[in-house]
Amino acid sequence: MELIDNLMLGFGVAFTFQNLLYAFGGALLGTLIGVLPGLGPVATIAMLLPSIYALDATPALIMLAGIYYGAQYGGSTTAILINVPGESASVVTAIDGYAMARKGRAGPALAAAGLGSFFAGCVATLIVAAFAPPLTEVAFKFGPAEYFSLMVLGLIGAVVLASGSLVKAIAMILLGLLLGQINTDVISGVPRYSFDIPELTDGIGFVAIAMGVFGFGEIVANLARPEEQREVFTKDVKGLWPTKQDFKDAFPAVLRGTALGSVLGILPGGGALLASFAAYTLEKKSKGRPGEVPFGQGNIRGVAGPESANNAGAQTSFIPMLTLGIPPNAVMALMVGAMTIKGIQPGPQVMTSNPELFWGLIASMWVGNAMLIILNLPLIGIWIKLLTVPYRFLYPAILSFCCIGLYTLNNNNFDVYMAAAFGVVGVLFYKLGCEPAPLLLGFILGPMMEENLRRALLLSRGDWTTFMTRPLSAGLLIAAALMIVVVMMPSIKNKRKEAFQDAD
Repeated sequence: MELIDNLMLGFGVAFTFQNLLYAFGGALLGTLIGVLPGLGPVATIAMLLPSIYALDATPALIMLAGIYYGAQYGGSTTAILINVPGESASVVTAIDGYAMARKGRAGPALAAAGLGSFFAGCVATLIVAAFAPPLTEVAFKFGPAEYFSLMVLGLIGAVVLASGSLVKAIAMILLGLLLGQINTDVISGVPRYSFDIPELTDGIGFVAIAMGVFGFGEIVANLARPEEQREVFTKDVKGLWPTKQDFKDAFPAVLRGTALGSVLGILPGGGALLASFAAYTLEKKSKGRPGEVPFGQGNIRGVAGPESANNAGAQTSFIPMLTLGIPPNAVMALMVGAMTIKGIQPGPQVMTSNPELFWGLIASMWVGNAMLIILNLPLIGIWIKLLTVPYRFLYPAILSFCCIGLYTLNNNNFDVYMAAAFGVVGVLFYKLGCEPAPLLLGFILGPMMEENLRRALLLSRGDWTTFMTRPLSAGLLIAAALMIVVVMMPSIKNKRKEAFQDAD
């Protein structure tokens, strides 16, 4: 009953004209940046952070959330039509989605992606609404030791669940932790690793790293891709509605993808990207009907499953961010930054101190998902037209917006130079096959880990056993250790390698 009351409060907030407008704006912008290759939700949200100073907290967060799950929808359009994922979580969708487009079945592929995402979004919204309050109660029992152990689990989760080499993922985490140490020591007030550069005494700006590695790095990587690879199926998009057989094939995949994405989104280090990879692997292992199109050649399950999973994963990743104040992925880290800008401390107290914001944000997810169906399927012709614009005309505009956004953060050229330097680093990562997401998580969680570690040791008078004598803390550390043991097992190691190779 309490849940219904809370949701009614949320819908009352979400259905105000202002919030509906910002939800629509976020969904539209999210779809746009999902469709345009080279500009993901991380870079876009980073760009828009300066603009939220002028907004109230609730519409600002509703808009940013709309951009995130809107990008999951939009990314599938480019993945299906031109085999270029507009968003990293759509990498897997390109395998069978593009094959369907080549066979003249782009319409059913786009419909399966859109309807699957809508169903998953609705289910994930209910999960967020149901699970957030009990988790908030648990979060109030957390002290410095528990928070430290939770962040250790989050970082190990990011390593285990990252695509590609485990060694590279660990290196990315460690590099992120090291970059997070460039700041002023909280206790002594002495600048660390700033090399006498005044701008570095407050640390490297998160936005500069995010935009450099993801924004600039992605643009350069896209420019390196030959133009002739971009075959746009403008003439083949007809008969949007899937056949009866398509529905029969896709529906079980949507259910499996939604369930898997909802679980993986909650896990530290999880989110949309991991959910889509895992869902594709699950579909390949699941038994299909006799005479079904093989995977990799245009199987509709290979589109419906991952697309449902990435949307469910995107929305349930709000749970640890809203209840514990711990970002499970790079986008949630930016959302934490946005809340801090608005003077709201992310964590369990948000639900009690700002119930309108908390429940309004959850209700707006359902509203946003309904808007996305309207934006994506009937207006598919507009998005196709956008895809016909040559990339050489798009990238200067994207770069200009990125630089304007960076400069307006502190009205300082230094942030632009830093982002450019990290752009070079991002290209290097791309060439070496290193996934940059663990770096961002390490960078965000590193200073928080250090602070909670020192606080826990101060409270225990230097006794390190405090992390094992407190039951919650010990449980989280044991879970982290088990995660390492499981992933090192030969059978799991091989399956993990196989899953990520399929998606390459």
